[in-house]
Amino acid sequence: MTTGKSSSEWIDIEKKYYAQTVRRQPVVIVRGEGARVWDADGKEYLDFVAGWAVNQLGHSHPAITQAIAEQAGTLLQTSNQFYTVPQLQLAEMLVENSCLDLVFFGNSGAEAVEGAMKLARRYGKLHRDGAYEIITAFNSFHGRTQATVAATGQPHYQENFAPLLPGFVHVDYNDVEGVMNATSDRTAAVMVEPVQGEAGVIIPDDDYLQRLRQWCDSQGILLILDEVQTGMGRLGSLFGYQEYEVEPDVMTLAKGLGYGVPIGAFLSKAHCQALVPGDHGSTFGGNALTTAAGYAGTKFLIENDIPGHVKQMEPYLLGRLNDVKDRFSFVTEVRGKGLLAAMDFDDAISGQVLANCNEAGLLLNGPRPNTIRFMPPLNTTPAEIDEAVGRLEEALAKI
Repeated sequence: MTTGKSSSEWIDIEKKYYAQTVRRQPVVIVRGEGARVWDADGKEYLDFVAGWAVNQLGHSHPAITQAIAEQAGTLLQTSNQFYTVPQLQLAEMLVENSCLDLVFFGNSGAEAVEGAMKLARRYGKLHRDGAYEIITAFNSFHGRTQATVAATGQPHYQENFAPLLPGFVHVDYNDVEGVMNATSDRTAAVMVEPVQGEAGVIIPDDDYLQRLRQWCDSQGILLILDEVQTGMGRLGSLFGYQEYEVEPDVMTLAKGLGYGVPIGAFLSKAHCQALVPGDHGSTFGGNALTTAAGYAGTKFLIENDIPGHVKQMEPYLLGRLNDVKDRFSFVTEVRGKGLLAAMDFDDAISGQVLANCNEAGLLLNGPRPNTIRFMPPLNTTPAEIDEAVGRLEEALAKI
């Protein structure tokens, strides 16, 4: 595919016209197929960012492209005052394959989390004598809106937007006693990620979520799991909570739920569904096009046991990354769950590593100055992992 301009020309256009709020890598992607993309100059890359854990089935997967094409030629958008079939098909599929009872669709992860937090506050008003506080974890990431920034436990996302929306209490991740000590009669819910993604793939103790579940039950407060990054097969099961044998009261989804199109959702158990008509809404939430893509992708994911494939690939990816660790003394740690992995360095070199990887034809993400993150498509093959690791080694050898 040709765009008529070089990558450098497109980058100049971006600098002139686009708000400079994103630190981009100098790669202008114009085409993708499977785990590979090509830039405006024709260079090929292995894409192990996958749209930030969005492209669960890779780029241009036939099941997704066919569903989008058919739906685009049938019906794109109605308001939610009417029913549409794709929305209800996806709703049924998510509920029937999870422990939750009801779903509401939005457009993004932040919107999904906003909805979950509104539900928690409404629940606290009805069942906890007006409780409104939500306990979240330090180094969490829940979104970019005013409310989700306040919920996020990372000061560098917050300091430019103070004063923050009140009602959030932060404790250390993987610290149940911290949650216990922070709980008061103002607490409506606890909200955590099953694995902290933006913090650099931080994996909790095996019993962390179970102990949180027990505490929330004992206090009559809700447990919200933010599965925007860990849901839809990423950890080796359809939803991350299944890896830890615990059931949330509320769960948020986005990213991988759309397989490349923008969608978000929060699901809840019937006992905590406190929202009534007029309490919440969304013009584009549950749009016919996005839910058709989500339904087609989720159907393929389940029928082809893609989470089972992720389970098989987890030890292979981590094993190959540990081989790299053994070769380079400045690599200090490799960790991961499913096909969400991270590599730490002994210095703040992730920017240079990413630049070298771009040159070698590998796209990665750097959530921390000393950390790079791997989020390949869930149907990635051992051969593609080997190829990616070879390109990573080439990049690291230049450090």
